Amino acid sequence: MFQSLPPMRTMASVFDGAYYRPAPSDWLAVSTDVRGSTAAVERGQLKAVNFVGASAIAALKNQCAPDEIAFQFGGDGAMALIPPQHAEGARRALARTRAFTAREYGLPLRVGMVPVAEIERRGGRILVGRYEPSPGNAFGMFEGGGMDMLEQAVKGRGDAELTALSEIPEAADDGEPPDLSGLSCRVAPLRSRRGRVIALLVQGGIDHGELYGDLCRLADSVETGLRVAHPANIRHGWTMAGAAMEAKARKGRGPLAPWMIRVMVECVAAKLLFRFMLPVGRFDPRRYFRELATNTDFVRHDDTVAVVFDCPADGIAAIQAYLDQREGRGELRYGIQVSDEAVMTCLVADPLANRHVHFLDGGSGGYTMAAKRLKAMAAVTG
Repeated sequence: MFQSLPPMRTMASVFDGAYYRPAPSDWLAVSTDVRGSTAAVERGQLKAVNFVGASAIAALKNQCAPDEIAFQFGGDGAMALIPPQHAEGARRALARTRAFTAREYGLPLRVGMVPVAEIERRGGRILVGRYEPSPGNAFGMFEGGGMDMLEQAVKGRGDAELTALSEIPEAADDGEPPDLSGLSCRVAPLRSRRGRVIALLVQGGIDHGELYGDLCRLADSVETGLRVAHPANIRHGWTMAGAAMEAKARKGRGPLAPWMIRVMVECVAAKLLFRFMLPVGRFDPRRYFRELATNTDFVRHDDTVAVVFDCPADGIAAIQAYLDQREGRGELRYGIQVSDEAVMTCLVADPLANRHVHFLDGGSGGYTMAAKRLKAMAAVTG
């Protein structure tokens, strides 16, 4: 179903309702969330929070392959739609991921999955679109209120019955590690090329297309759209902490040390390859960097728009004034975090065939700190 949807090739097309279709009632909606993510980010664990947030996507994507799933990254969590034939496997993959991330990274993950029909019974709808910035690399986009309903339930803030229905019991974990193949964090922070990097969350039942167009105008990005990744600011980079996260994800039941050595050797070799842009066989690093800049995520679900983008320094005040004005009129709520860089987590299936997607967050806490401001404003406005 998902692979048959008409592809949205540009960010602007994400706001065109003609591209969206109702999710089948027998599909499974998934929501995950890193518990305590704000405190973890404030302790300097943004990369770990992002890695754990992306882990459920990797586990579900690998579990359901070669069937495609609609998924969306949210910094400290994820959303997805799962075909019914993969229901049991997905449930097991989520239970494994929850146990694994708590054990290996000390970051507990809330996970929930429920048939779309249960959300529909409660007045929610899930419309899904296919954002495909390059052929074969697709992200899910959601409308209708249903995904937000599930997200709130999984966080324990919404319908208590839906919370219970979506619960995945501890017994669903069979003790095996999840398949997180392809998940990595080897890209150095993406420095701003134009001024500063903005991580922005906007909520409200407004015209999202109009909002996006206004933001593009204020950020002097009408022609390019709101972007931060560019071949000029993408560099291969790794840290010991990043190598350890990846080694843990790949080691299975084996000892960590051999995988740590293997990941470090791979990272050093890749760093040399990308530094000198040396083609190896069919792999061309210049082409890969161009693809990497294209295959990055963009988030839209229900009344939420989330985007990380590069903005001229003199445009930041104008963007905040615009958002403050609309917030003052009760049209929206927003959270913003401004920094010098963006961070990237990667999910690479086959780099030779341009099958790789990349998840963005802002530096200095990014989406998590933007969400903190958003929650504070929601409490003030009631």
